[in-house]
Amino acid sequence: MKKQKGFSLIELLIVVAIILIIAAIAIPNLMRARMSANESSAAGSIRTINTAEVSFATTYPTVGFGALGALGGAQPCTPSSTTGCFIDNFLATNGGGAGKDGYAFSIPSNSLTGYSANADALNINQTGTRSFCSDQTGVIYYLAGNNGCTTSSGTPLQ
Repeated sequence: MKKQKGFSLIELLIVVAIILIIAAIAIPNLMRARMSANESSAAGSIRTINTAEVSFATTYPTVGFGALGALGGAQPCTPSSTTGCFIDNFLATNGGGAGKDGYAFSIPSNSLTGYSANADALNINQTGTRSFCSDQTGVIYYLAGNNGCTTSSGTPLQ
């Protein structure tokens, strides 16, 4: 009688169980890393918006600080007070309304003398755990565990 070569059912079940245990450990770490990357991207985008706002206000002093859409412009971009061409159009249009890297960006107020910029997580504790905000001072603030960061309620990002 010949002996058959191969794996038994028990051996295969043990291998599958080990793979499932490794996946159960790795997936939460992957999600935390993704949220951290989204938060870093949001803080960087707020920094970009700050730079664009100062450039916009300097270039168009009679207009002052611009709305989010006025800071960008579709390619090829022609600079004007309605399409500043200071940031990419994806960020300026807030990803077509779908956000960018798990965050929604807005400039709820802008005037001749100041502005406020916000980045709110699309799904708190899934795409990010903090919201970010800034104003004409250039300081970036964050609010942990909630959306709706303001420069008076947030903690300065260091």
